[in-house]
Amino acid sequence: MTIEKDAKPQHGVGRRSVVIGAASTTMLTPLALRAADAEPVATTSAGKVRGKVNKGVSVFRGVPYGANTGGANRFKPPMKPVAWTGVKDAFTNGPSAPQDSGDPGGELIGDAMLMGNTTLSEDCLTLNVYTPGVSGKRAVMVWLHGGAFVYGSGTARAYDGTNLARRGDVVVVGVNHRLNAFGYLYLGDALGADYATSGNAGMLDLVAALQWVRDNIAQFGGDPNNVTIFGQSGGGSKVSILMAMPQAKGLFHKAIVQSGSALRQRTKEEAIQNTEVCLKALGLTKERAGELRNVPMDKLVDLMRGNDGTRRFGPMVDGISLPRHSFDPDAPEGTADVPMIIGTTETEGTYRFAKTDPIFNLSEAQMMEKLQATLGENTGKVVAKYKTSMPNATPTDLYWVISTEAATVRGAHVQAARKAAQKRAPAYLYSFAWRTKVLGGVYRSPHTIEIPFAFDTTGEVASEVGTDAKVLKAMTDNVSNAWVAFAKTGNPNVPGQQNWPAYNPEAKAIFVFDEKPQLMSKERLADLDLLASLPRKA
Repeated sequence: MTIEKDAKPQHGVGRRSVVIGAASTTMLTPLALRAADAEPVATTSAGKVRGKVNKGVSVFRGVPYGANTGGANRFKPPMKPVAWTGVKDAFTNGPSAPQDSGDPGGELIGDAMLMGNTTLSEDCLTLNVYTPGVSGKRAVMVWLHGGAFVYGSGTARAYDGTNLARRGDVVVVGVNHRLNAFGYLYLGDALGADYATSGNAGMLDLVAALQWVRDNIAQFGGDPNNVTIFGQSGGGSKVSILMAMPQAKGLFHKAIVQSGSALRQRTKEEAIQNTEVCLKALGLTKERAGELRNVPMDKLVDLMRGNDGTRRFGPMVDGISLPRHSFDPDAPEGTADVPMIIGTTETEGTYRFAKTDPIFNLSEAQMMEKLQATLGENTGKVVAKYKTSMPNATPTDLYWVISTEAATVRGAHVQAARKAAQKRAPAYLYSFAWRTKVLGGVYRSPHTIEIPFAFDTTGEVASEVGTDAKVLKAMTDNVSNAWVAFAKTGNPNVPGQQNWPAYNPEAKAIFVFDEKPQLMSKERLADLDLLASLPRKA
């Protein structure tokens, strides 16, 4: 162990850096030993970074994996980070990507599940690393945050990887990347070949982050040949899309999709139309599209505000960075050997509403009327079938379970079936059915509810999951241990804890996470088969 003198303080760095593992005969004072324990140093391809130890886990925050995406780099593929000398302090989260910082999570979901650093900047290509130690060769779990490709941050408190890294002895990485117009405004048609992949710039950022992991994670105690990508909602969609991106092939080895089974992306025609709408909103024409490179950041963020739904941002099939739809008409061949976990919550959409909304107190007639929009003339048949498998369900229960399973769950099952059809790597399908009791229990099993159990961060979101320590621990053990087992081995089963067979078109095994985890009953599987047999009305 040696103590290096920095050539000069840079990037908020000064004093000395402690390098662990170098040959030395230097005797360290107790103060220096404490500094070495508290501030580990790792070497990246761009320079050294100094972290902090929290609960026995070395945490490195705001580590650059790409250059500033503003100025001449706006809308272009990510560039390598600018190298630095000395040792950079990696003590604080990097800026979040430019976005509307309003809270889209409704009454239930707060900033702990959405935002990390509230400072917004185009210099946002940073990541956080949480590791039990900078030596070793541990499985790596790379988290891709949600937010429908338009908002969110990989550094939100509920995504803190400290507890997950410690309990699982894994390396956890959280990533920030470009969002909304900055990450997904297609300009290839207007500005030419240099911007041919601008409609997927945010996804290319994630490829760059995974390349950084490949090249650097061994210096943080991780195994670059055992990387799992996982994400929820928009993050699950990002996982789905990375599966079909040629540049991402080989950069990850397992994948977990939580409530984000993206089967298709925007076409080029749809992306061009969206660009025209955005240009008009900014008072520009296609001929003046080049001016977008100099539009102030806040003005581009304004495209998200007052949006009537005509301005949409997300990945596209550009024929280059994404040559095909992610899981349509089939699963991508390039990642056929990558095992997957795919799943949803039992009542995804409840989080969108206030607890006093009438939608949480439906009569039988109101429930039937609302389901008509999705099920049409099949409504009566479907409700009758669900009543046999859920005899104690209220009309409100039936509405939320049926509407969720007719929409989000159906997409997850299609993705799992197409993955299983390749017969190369397993797909494990789940339903998260544990119901939160906060706010009178009206939210049941809402979108995002499984995240703090995967990360062991329930203490950060007590307003969403409650404070029953015994129940929270049991649920965390079930989910987090399964995720870790999968990251390490490609199989989520923990001896003595799970019996979770891989999905196949015949058995269609679905693991249900609840206080008493179990496989979904045959009666409930028959409900899903009935829905799958019906044409989609909405």
